[in-house]
Amino acid sequence: MSAESDMEYSDNDGDEYDYYGENDDCDMDTIDKSKSDPEYFEYSCLKVEEVEKLLNESIELLSNSLQITPSLAKVMLHAYEWNAQEIIKKYKENANEVLIYSHVKPRTQVAQVGTSRTVCAVCATNPAPNQFSGLACGHYFCNDCWGMHFEVQISQGVSNTIQCMAQECEVRAPEDFVLSHVPNARLRERYQQFMFKDHVKSHPELRFCPSPNCQWIFRACTGEGAWRVDCAGCEHLTCFSCGAPHHAPTDCATIRRWLTKCADDSETANYISAHTKDCPKCQICIEKNGGCNHMQCGSCRHDFCWVCLGDWKTHGSEYYECSRYKEDPNLSSDSQHAQAREALKKYLHYYERWENHARSLKLEEQTLACLKGRINEKVMAGEGTWIDWQYLWDSARLLKRCRYTLQYTYPFAYYMDVGPRKELFEYQQAQLEAEIENLSWKVERAETTDRGDLENQMDIAEKRRTTLLKDFLEFNTTSASSSKV
Repeated sequence: MSAESDMEYSDNDGDEYDYYGENDDCDMDTIDKSKSDPEYFEYSCLKVEEVEKLLNESIELLSNSLQITPSLAKVMLHAYEWNAQEIIKKYKENANEVLIYSHVKPRTQVAQVGTSRTVCAVCATNPAPNQFSGLACGHYFCNDCWGMHFEVQISQGVSNTIQCMAQECEVRAPEDFVLSHVPNARLRERYQQFMFKDHVKSHPELRFCPSPNCQWIFRACTGEGAWRVDCAGCEHLTCFSCGAPHHAPTDCATIRRWLTKCADDSETANYISAHTKDCPKCQICIEKNGGCNHMQCGSCRHDFCWVCLGDWKTHGSEYYECSRYKEDPNLSSDSQHAQAREALKKYLHYYERWENHARSLKLEEQTLACLKGRINEKVMAGEGTWIDWQYLWDSARLLKRCRYTLQYTYPFAYYMDVGPRKELFEYQQAQLEAEIENLSWKVERAETTDRGDLENQMDIAEKRRTTLLKDFLEFNTTSASSSKV
């Protein structure tokens, strides 16, 4: 038997969708986000052509300023994270230092060798003298060996960092030198694709959208930290700083630790990830088929919390106790076994809640689809227009936004040190969780007469969410800003 819900359960996996609703046609955010949204981050979504133009501007600037080839300018820009002004400044102070740091030499054009050089040090053949070439490092090899060397490197995905063939020589081969030795059109195209990807990855303001087959590229306009980016193409929600799914209020380093721990302990935690539990009153098996954690047994009508199985009446808005982890005051510091058991108990407490909200988010994708169908039915039946039902659609989107934030509060809380700051965080986390469950319950059962009550609940839930982020997101900015990979 299932708990009462309008939704059917589905375990289809999917990418992060537009939980923040900022790419929908019906945008509920009409105020200045830079002032109202603690996650606000100025960025732009660019197409490949726009990024190529941006990169070419830096290449042209450096090439003209230092009177070097565009290929050499690319090597230097890649080494200095595309800071053309810094390269120009340092070059004027000490040209050799810049060139050595970039692993290049002043003259990287093909060098023809005189008749005294007749044997290639790699293949030990003696081709015609005009078949030898090399970089300004002074290491010369036959053109066939250069071509084979480049083909192997390109096939392995190497582009910007292809080095001279001589042992322990770090001089890099610029693009024009490589292309002059690679006649295969397909391989040349592949090399240039790798070059472009390497350029984007080395540019501190650029990041590829991590979604498979998505061609959009993000450009940061200001700020540092674990900032939220919504892809204009696939609507994937990403942390610009580390490239992972957006994870505020948890910082980049902490979310990596948490995900690694979850992967390592996945077998231990498997038993808590089942989708069915027994009703705490009548013991009948119940399946969770909606995002709301406020469950009502279809048999005995008992209201309880899915997470802790406690009576729902005890889950008031003043404090949501089941979100907190209570340390054992009687734990003996001398017992390693007891400490290990307590550590596992603590981890499972946070993991269960993390995983539960992840499942709820997937179930609430079903809620959105169901709501769209319900609204269409109402409109077709003459019971109002889409505008009249807009509040219901907005409330479902806001619910996803709040639950997404709430999910990522659990890794944050798990690693926090015990003290007043953690107590404040858990209090705000509990307030947010209580309001989310109230909102979820109302969204799944809303009618036109519930508009005022639902909009009031939306306002309360969003205020809880932004208050928590304003108090704790800024706290993580410093540690997150150094996490870009």
